Amino acid sequence: MASGVFSVLDTETTGLFPGGHDRIAEIAIVRMNRDGEVLDRWETLVNPQRDLGKQSLHGIRSCDLLGAPTFSDLAAELAWRLSGTVLVAHNLSFDARFLDAEFRRAGMPVPGHFLEHGLCTMRMSHQYLHGAGRSLQDCCDSFGIELLEAHSAAGDAAATAVLLSRYMELDEQNPEWDLRLGRAAQSAWIKASPGGRIIPVRRAAADAEPARHFLNRLTTRLPQFTGTEAQDDYLAILDRALMDRYLSAHEEQQLISLAAELGLDRAGALELHELYFQQLVRAAWADGTLTEEELLDLKTVAGLLGLGQQSVQGALRPPADIELATAEAVPSAGKLAPGSLVVLTGDMSRARAQIEEDLRAAGYVPHGAITKKVSLLVAADPDSLSGKAKKARDYGIPVVSEDYLWDTLLA
Repeated sequence: MASGVFSVLDTETTGLFPGGHDRIAEIAIVRMNRDGEVLDRWETLVNPQRDLGKQSLHGIRSCDLLGAPTFSDLAAELAWRLSGTVLVAHNLSFDARFLDAEFRRAGMPVPGHFLEHGLCTMRMSHQYLHGAGRSLQDCCDSFGIELLEAHSAAGDAAATAVLLSRYMELDEQNPEWDLRLGRAAQSAWIKASPGGRIIPVRRAAADAEPARHFLNRLTTRLPQFTGTEAQDDYLAILDRALMDRYLSAHEEQQLISLAAELGLDRAGALELHELYFQQLVRAAWADGTLTEEELLDLKTVAGLLGLGQQSVQGALRPPADIELATAEAVPSAGKLAPGSLVVLTGDMSRARAQIEEDLRAAGYVPHGAITKKVSLLVAADPDSLSGKAKKARDYGIPVVSEDYLWDTLLA
């Protein structure tokens, strides 16, 4: 459709596994250029031609689908919108598998290079957000990005687009950005716009924000995983499958098929299940206590993962090496080492660029995101509930006021 464009995409689906009967029920694309400027947004519900699956996860109602196009209806326009662009998604392998299956079902398979050469903001977090977990919420919190309408295609695509732009700001001189855009433009497979355009159908506004249960809260702050890409894909699917604390027989069978597809045998899958459970245990103990509600849910998850009573008993005490949350210790004067990373958040009394220049002159390194390598967060409001402040407290990073900046750090 155009050169030099990232197509940041998100889908909501009837289930987790496109190889069976699961289908795309909503899709959104945010097109963005190399400078992080949003060029346009496009979204529509998609008639999956089957039931909607777990509506509690995506929030789409059957009545919303009245008049919605099928994927076959919109395949030509969607291919035109994606052709010549770099595909971007958070957990790209999930969305790419569904796109591949849907385009094939519509008789319009997209070139393999388009899906294979996309960018995954979940995987990129390992490079740019040391210590961040898999979830989109967790990565957004590191930058203070507001994630609106989570688990809607439009909301998640918009947040992922901002996340990609922040990555590019952190690594502005990386030639890979332009190389990917150039290769994508040269390999466009559709040159002309389709004759007819699809009228998008959008979901009705929700009456109220759905309640977020315990497991949802835990999965947004699971620790970073450093295993293979196949293992990371499997754990990401577990995040989604266990969100409602229930595994249907269909989901269990599809998890078996996915494990085989990723080259995992039974022992390897059980090892990942134990690892996943231990990540949940660590997240539950991070505040120093394990509530009855948390323990009950951990028991539920252990049962769903096929783990024994020994794993549950082990969860009753905090992991020996866990860093339990403690009161923030504000560094005393002169204790912040030269070269330390310092993050700013909120509206300061001076221009952000000037403060960053002063920090550099004092020997510190201004940074755009909260990672475990950051030494200090300076907040206009030290009691802020912003994503950056929340993430800093999760990591045990001191959060200080602007007064500390002038009176101590830059005095």
